[in-house]
Amino acid sequence: MGDTVRVHYTGTLTDGTEFDSSLEHEPLEVTIGSGQVIRGFETALVGMAEGETKSAILQAAEAYGAHDPQNVHSVKRAGIPDAIDLEIGTVFEAEDSNGNEIRLQVLEFSDRSVTFDANHPLAGRTLTFELNLIEFVC
Repeated sequence: MGDTVRVHYTGTLTDGTEFDSSLEHEPLEVTIGSGQVIRGFETALVGMAEGETKSAILQAAEAYGAHDPQNVHSVKRAGIPDAIDLEIGTVFEAEDSNGNEIRLQVLEFSDRSVTFDANHPLAGRTLTFELNLIEFVC
């Protein structure tokens, strides 16, 4: 714990869809135990050797958690400015009541209401990461 490593990764869903990768960029630098990345990703790095490659399958609890139905909210359409063009799947940035930035995705809308999902888009999903530990950073 406490080691800083540089790692290349590719993340995929169970159907093989790639959702993220570092291969087109510099390797990700992570300090083990710092909470910079999701728990399962960090745990998978522990014990790896420089140059080692491995696959890690993360259940939702080790990644972005379960999809929480309490994070799905409907609001009156009148509360959304007319200038905002609503489409299913559109993502908005907003602030919660504590001033924290949150991401809201439009699930459905009508003339009367808009339903948003504040869950992480990967919540409830099993994720696979192909990891390649490039080096330990001194």
